[in-house]
Amino acid sequence: MRGDRLVSILLLLQTQGRMTAKDLAEKLEVSERTIYRDMDALSGSGIPVIAERGQNGGWSLLDDYRTNLTGLKESEIRTLFVSPSPHLLEDLGLTRTSEEARNKLIASLPSTYRENAKDVWNRIHIDTSSWRKQKEKTASLEVIKEAIWTETKLGITYQRADGETDDRVVEPLGLVAKGDLWYLVAAKENGEFRNYRVSRIQNTEPLDECFERPQGFDLAQYWSSSTQRFIKMLPSYEVKVEVSPHILSRLTFTGRFARVREVGDRSGSAWIPVTLSFDTEEEAKGYLLGFADQVRVMEPDCLQQKVLEMAEATVAFYRRME
Repeated sequence: MRGDRLVSILLLLQTQGRMTAKDLAEKLEVSERTIYRDMDALSGSGIPVIAERGQNGGWSLLDDYRTNLTGLKESEIRTLFVSPSPHLLEDLGLTRTSEEARNKLIASLPSTYRENAKDVWNRIHIDTSSWRKQKEKTASLEVIKEAIWTETKLGITYQRADGETDDRVVEPLGLVAKGDLWYLVAAKENGEFRNYRVSRIQNTEPLDECFERPQGFDLAQYWSSSTQRFIKMLPSYEVKVEVSPHILSRLTFTGRFARVREVGDRSGSAWIPVTLSFDTEEEAKGYLLGFADQVRVMEPDCLQQKVLEMAEATVAFYRRME
């Protein structure tokens, strides 16, 4: 186990460059103290690892040092051949390139591993698309991809959540696929990082001006912290209801955004207590009314009256149409 970790450290430093003990510990899921012991072991075995102190310090390998540890374990080979998302590859224009790269990789493997590697395609398939959602148009994706690789500033026309549009100049840093949606991560002119839903970018124009990519920027790490902040800021409206057993399994398959927080005792009662959470009261009203007499609101009390008023308004509307 420790031998595998030492090899992992060596390969990380070779591919990533300088890394702090904290970064290595998080990556390998061990303590920083363990990393320091591992560094002593690497140094004692003749590996030229260097520790640099200071704000931008960390561990690195002596210049030009390279390891010849290129052998792959069978589990690592399987990892390389897990199917990527077909429609995301299509969006990026990499479908054919991905297939060619896989064929070359298979050809380079020892014959004992070749068939197992190919068999992964028939055993695991990744599909990140939703069941019924129509694919969003991403007309700006090609221009954005080119600007990311060439580190060229972009002028974009962006539609905000309220429907209004405005023009912005951004420094494109990377693309993130969230489910089947694409997001552009970019720096504003003041250096602040922002996320832009690509389908809302109505126009993109490459500018005749390059930018310098922020030193040490890690797209995956930024996205993780950004989504955590976003989730914490989401509004929450909690509702306690009782539901008919017949519709319990349908609560999260209605096409509306409802989160089932807790399901109570299912035995000995015609009604099952459930705690639901929504973003807003409006979402809750529409969702609950859709189940008619199969759901009854218990808390908050005011929601009972509002759902009743919506139901009465609906009945009155259709009676006027008769």
